[in-house]
Amino acid sequence: MNIDTKSFSQSFAEQLRRNLVALISLSVAVTSLSYATWRNEVTEFNRNQRHGGFEVLIKLNELQLVVFHNRYDQTLQDKGNPRLGWAYVLTIQDLAQVLQAPMPDKSAALVQVWSDNWQSIGDEQSSVDAILNQIEVMRAETLSMLRELS
Repeated sequence: MNIDTKSFSQSFAEQLRRNLVALISLSVAVTSLSYATWRNEVTEFNRNQRHGGFEVLIKLNELQLVVFHNRYDQTLQDKGNPRLGWAYVLTIQDLAQVLQAPMPDKSAALVQVWSDNWQSIGDEQSSVDAILNQIEVMRAETLSMLRELS
């Protein structure tokens, strides 16, 4: 089996010339498909981060209302119920687990601050301040994360 290299080169060059448009079309199609897939993945990630971030902001505001009602509107005990606050804190922690760093760590800090201070919200301003400060840290971090999304 002796292959004539000159005729093989000419044959290959001829086939390449005849099929150049098809090869270019194929490479454009593969590149376009790859880009579209990548773009869809990024869009879905951003959509999930954005939705989770908005939910965290809503729950942070609801937690802040619980603290305000417990401290300043003690006649409205149902709205300032610490069990309701626990539900919000744990929901925020769950939502933060699917968000990018440092959100899970910030939510863990919120859980710790709430755990340390929830029993004295009605009596001690320092407990209220500690919780509200941590809520503000979490809110600022969430807003920063949302701004950074493309």
